[in-house]
Amino acid sequence: MTAVDSRTIPIGAAFDRMPFTRRHVLIALALFIAFVIESWEQLALVYVSGDLGPAFGIDEAGVGVVLSAVAFGMIPGVLVWGPVADRAGRKPVAFWSLLAYGVIALASAFAPNLVVLVALRVASGLALAGVYTITFPYFLELLPTRSRGRAAVYLSIGWPIGMLAAIGASTTLGGLGWHVVVIASAAAGLWAFAIRAWVPESPYWLAARGRQEEARAVLRALNSPDAEATFTVASERVGRPLDLFRGGLARITVVMLLLNFVFNWGYWGLQTWLPTLLQQKGLTLSASLGFAALSALMMIPGYVSASLLTGRFGRKKVFLVYVVAAVLGGLWFATATSTTGLYLGNFVLSFFSLGAWGVWNTWNGEFYPTALRGTGYSWATAAQLVATTVAPSAVGALLAHATGFTATMLVINAFMVATALLAVPLPETEGRELE
Repeated sequence: MTAVDSRTIPIGAAFDRMPFTRRHVLIALALFIAFVIESWEQLALVYVSGDLGPAFGIDEAGVGVVLSAVAFGMIPGVLVWGPVADRAGRKPVAFWSLLAYGVIALASAFAPNLVVLVALRVASGLALAGVYTITFPYFLELLPTRSRGRAAVYLSIGWPIGMLAAIGASTTLGGLGWHVVVIASAAAGLWAFAIRAWVPESPYWLAARGRQEEARAVLRALNSPDAEATFTVASERVGRPLDLFRGGLARITVVMLLLNFVFNWGYWGLQTWLPTLLQQKGLTLSASLGFAALSALMMIPGYVSASLLTGRFGRKKVFLVYVVAAVLGGLWFATATSTTGLYLGNFVLSFFSLGAWGVWNTWNGEFYPTALRGTGYSWATAAQLVATTVAPSAVGALLAHATGFTATMLVINAFMVATALLAVPLPETEGRELE
């Protein structure tokens, strides 16, 4: 047995001199695919939604309910899974939630009617909420301090990859019916076993629970030079949701919740109805799917550029610049009078808005100490999901009342403006140890 170092240091300090190793790459791959699955699930039915209307005899409003059902289930789900992750650990939450999602998603493919389909999609959202909530906090708690921002932004690239997978599935499998696309989604739940095999428990969580030797074992596997020390934590008491609104955290929590809502409203309100909006501008459904695929490709360099810049300029500056640039791209897209203008405006919007999302996914997970990190991120995710649930119906209502493409896009863009304003008072976390 290795002798324990006589030093006592904060657990975050054990990550300051840690190198980025092959083990980190394997962890990144496991959680990257999990994020791809999360993106896939929320978007796969969007691109075959035209099949749902005839199958169940419903109009656009009814289709909107089906599309929102997973997000609706995830809202209570994240509020449950976040505190569970703070109490039971990051690893079991990631494993069991993803596995349960796969089982329930498989059952939903055989739903005999609309009521059962919606109920099962709500239940699958309740299950998926666990891995959805914990993916980024879990990853952040395994990374070297100097690599945390850059690597976590790269993890966000899983979102456009999931979009591309959803578009690809709708193109290749859509002709076989929506059931086949859902079955493919369910099969992704088996990835839970890769997470269990490749991703260790968080040393932050282990130290906070007094499991010092287990924390050291993980840190040794991650090649930390400080793995043999005794570790202190900001708080050994597991946080409670009300602690988010006490002391100096209260202001951060309120701003964080509002920002998550408006940012996701602006993004999701566009993505859910993008094929319909484009068809209003004269594009065919096939051309609309191609447009969405090209937009997803433009998100990837957006993430990469944000990753390269956040380590140099910090989370806050990069986030603000990218959101403002996304607003300008949104204005271009909203007022475009040609197909070329539509493409260029949306490419700018996609590049900068998703680059901003990559920074936010990291920044959003760094505001709270370990005892509250899962809970805090779960509340942030809940605010996003409320927007995800509301936005499709709200935009659908705008379209149903013949508001028009430009007016609808300007409403969506206004939420991006609010996002930039809300980010101004939040603290910078680049280079800061996690507590």
